[in-house]
Amino acid sequence: MTRPVETWLTDMDGVLVHEEVPIPGAQEFIEALKSSGRQFLVLTNNSIFTPRDLRARLLGSGIDVPEDAIWTSALATAQFLEEQRPHGTAYVVGEAGLTTALHDVGYVMTDRNPDYVVLGETRTYSFEAITRAIRLVAAGARFIATNPDPSGPSQHGLLPATGSVAALISTATGRTPYFIGKPNPLMMRSALNRLQAHSETTVMIGDRMDTDIISGLEAGLRTILVTTGSTRPEQIETFPYRPTRVVDSIADLVAEVAGRASGGSAPTAVP
Repeated sequence: MTRPVETWLTDMDGVLVHEEVPIPGAQEFIEALKSSGRQFLVLTNNSIFTPRDLRARLLGSGIDVPEDAIWTSALATAQFLEEQRPHGTAYVVGEAGLTTALHDVGYVMTDRNPDYVVLGETRTYSFEAITRAIRLVAAGARFIATNPDPSGPSQHGLLPATGSVAALISTATGRTPYFIGKPNPLMMRSALNRLQAHSETTVMIGDRMDTDIISGLEAGLRTILVTTGSTRPEQIETFPYRPTRVVDSIADLVAEVAGRASGGSAPTAVP
């Protein structure tokens, strides 16, 4: 028998917002989750912003997500490094979301023989910084990247993202990074650990089959795909795996969360 849903994880871009434009039903969904008393986290591969920054951005879109309910690839990366090599050193190519997360776990930022080169998202990639990263990786620093996304959206079109810059460094050094964010199921596991939740009673909501759904599946979660983001309905059958369920948008889940505040129910299988 399928166990009731106790914990909800949801992607942000493509599920709750497009850039800073709220997706209809997102505000109601978050409010229903808060009213239900169930644990939840909003997950994002974006490592640029701190949870406080993201809370403010979401609030500007009318979506009130508590700061401690936001889990980023930067936080997951910092947690991973803290577990692997406590109080280590890192040369960081990234912005405040990543540097703050690493500082908070006791890491020292340096370009002198660092334990790690850590690559994250930024809107102002510096050729000088990338060159320094290449030289440090070539010299033996361990190579970590927050996420493998090759590009990201902007108001003016696509922007190169962490995956593209990681490929540049890899091509120059012959060393590939370990990616922490989705589709690595480690991102899901770190989120579950943060909430002390169990995979069998947790659902992951996402808009991408190749990141959200596959990482949820590999972490043992039930998954819901919304079709308001990257993966179009006609593309679903091209993948060798399936979500537990497909819905048009986050709005389709509001009643389910709001109406079952004391018991819950598992998502049904995809027909």
